[in-house]
Amino acid sequence: MSSGLLEDASFNQSPAFGDVDLFAADRPLADAAARLGLDPKALSACGRDYGSAETLDLGRVANENPPRLRTMDGKGNRLDLVEFHPAYHALMEKSIGHGIHASAHDGTDPKGPLAARAVRLYLATQAESGHLCPITMTHACIGALRAEPGLLKKWLPKIQSRHYDPRPLPWQEKKGVTLGMGMTERQGGTDVRANITQAANKSDHVEITGHKWFMSAPMCDAFLVLAQAEGGLTCYLMPRYRPDGGQNNLRFQRLKDKLGNKSNASSEVEFHAAYAERVGAEGAGVRTIIEMVNLTRLDCAIASAGQMRIALSQALHHIRNRSVFQKRLADQPAMRAVAADLALELEAQVALVFRLIHAADCAASDPRDAAYARLLTPAVKFLVCKSAPQVIYESLECLGGNGYTEDLPMARYYREAPLNAIWEGSGNVMALDVLRAAGRHPEAAMDTLSRLVRTASQGFNVAPLAQALERTLKSADAERRARFLCEGLARIAALAALVDANSPFATLYGETRLGTGHFAQFGTADLGTAETSLMDRALAA
Repeated sequence: MSSGLLEDASFNQSPAFGDVDLFAADRPLADAAARLGLDPKALSACGRDYGSAETLDLGRVANENPPRLRTMDGKGNRLDLVEFHPAYHALMEKSIGHGIHASAHDGTDPKGPLAARAVRLYLATQAESGHLCPITMTHACIGALRAEPGLLKKWLPKIQSRHYDPRPLPWQEKKGVTLGMGMTERQGGTDVRANITQAANKSDHVEITGHKWFMSAPMCDAFLVLAQAEGGLTCYLMPRYRPDGGQNNLRFQRLKDKLGNKSNASSEVEFHAAYAERVGAEGAGVRTIIEMVNLTRLDCAIASAGQMRIALSQALHHIRNRSVFQKRLADQPAMRAVAADLALELEAQVALVFRLIHAADCAASDPRDAAYARLLTPAVKFLVCKSAPQVIYESLECLGGNGYTEDLPMARYYREAPLNAIWEGSGNVMALDVLRAAGRHPEAAMDTLSRLVRTASQGFNVAPLAQALERTLKSADAERRARFLCEGLARIAALAALVDANSPFATLYGETRLGTGHFAQFGTADLGTAETSLMDRALAA
């Protein structure tokens, strides 16, 4: 006979989530990889690695033990070091070992290099998101360094190394390096042309004096920074150590106390005549660094999709193993409606993200894919990243009060959720960038929209929405309605991606997302007999 005490209530508990193949259990992801001809065995091994209970727990530990800044030693000597918990270093070693920092550029994935890397990033972020900041920036820095081939050639062997080397040493002495970025300043924020940091020419290099209000991953071995030169705003590569081996004049002021992203160090920094080398032409700083920004924006969308996936996976795992009112939660009609609606959203967003990544892979050889990537990158980042907080919250709610506690990972996922929508351009910036892309290349933009409409219309009649978008784009209200244009474009593109994938859920997505009767909350859509298949595709039963 039960005493009714806490220890007696061990029944009807969902087991811990872990030791899951995050690739094979995710049918939308596996199908996207198959369409792109990627190696399922290699990706499944990656999915098992990041889905192991041990790796998932590293994410917990890294966030419970955030980095600490040590500006000086006990004698008052400058250190400017950030100390991380071993769990963070273990995650960095793992992700660099999988090549997420450089595999898109080193020839190891000749078929779809960006796509193969994107799958691994999507899997890695499900274990822990914060450590991926320096991983993403190292990958993306190569895009900007191509503007200075000599500099890229010098650094590339160390960048492409699969060895994680956190030692504070000059980069030439290390087995592998990571790169970071500092663009925004206290007075300017998004408006980097308002930067006041100055670069002074010194024959073969410059010395930079000024500050950055946000410089993430301050333990990277070098940073791309923007500073004002005689010819205007210019991009520079600033190493942490000078060529003579001495510490460069970077003075970290403090680490940001952020809502989430606790494992990652984001800093405020001052430069006191810090050594740097020019990247790209003088005065072309924005044009040079935008190649990096475009790659990081892709990563924001990929990572947000992965974050939504792990939250939904945790929710599905719980409701399949928890009973209430004599039924499994997964068999309760109201809960099924919510879980399946979340799964439908992820079905479309995964198809959309990997369609965009495929376009980026093909952009150099296909003008239409180049036009697609140019117009859709900000729109996809807008939609996917802004969807994350709502999807993750609804997944959290599936666990009830337990989901709101720090004992389970859902609270951490929820705190992380808004970040990618803010980094590398917030919602309004993305919407305005869609307008700029359409304005600079109007014929290519209209061709892209027309092709999307033709494809999407095979699943649902999007002509009325497309006409409204075109009218608004050509009106004096375009900037005020920029978010309408951005989301409308992304939704049509998501439907088109489902049609391209021969998804049985394309029409359902169109009806529930673009139809006139759609409400804002998940679980209000009538998904009929599709509920079970959507839930099973989201996390294999």
